[in-house]
Amino acid sequence: MASEYPWYEIVNCDGELMQGDFIKGCPIIILPSEIQEKEEFEAHILKYDVIIMSQSCDLANKKINLVLLCPFWPLEDMEKKSAFFKSDEGKEQLRRGNVAGYHLLNKCELKGFKMAYQVVDFRNIYSVSLNFLSDLTMKKGERLRLLPPYREHLSQSFARFFMRVGLPVDIPAFKK
Repeated sequence: MASEYPWYEIVNCDGELMQGDFIKGCPIIILPSEIQEKEEFEAHILKYDVIIMSQSCDLANKKINLVLLCPFWPLEDMEKKSAFFKSDEGKEQLRRGNVAGYHLLNKCELKGFKMAYQVVDFRNIYSVSLNFLSDLTMKKGERLRLLPPYREHLSQSFARFFMRVGLPVDIPAFKK
């Protein structure tokens, strides 16, 4: 059954950008925390491995100027930063989608694109110009793409994180 629903495919650099495309080393402009009006300021450019979160139809029809991106990290990096992610319980909660702000992606075994489990970070969202991203991907060559239904699962996970609402007064817990 697993072979009937592969997680990933490799796409050519000249293919259209789609939600779920992985972009390695994407330059992201980081602005300073304060900018004075009419003054010059210094910005930093950091490179992140990102996945496209904007809807494919918006990209294909050029209905957006800025493409929404989320960084992704190897699960191993998350384990180094947090004992929770190192634990079996933490990894299982991540796998089940119970860790707000993060989404676990499966390993990739495609030749030239092998990677371990990856964690998409919804807590840090970036955007770059559609034209810039199109040019960048043309220069980078082939890229990895997350396939359905896993792409839609990622999108749904992002939506749940983005639309969450904290209530000022919640319904009290039922006692057992």
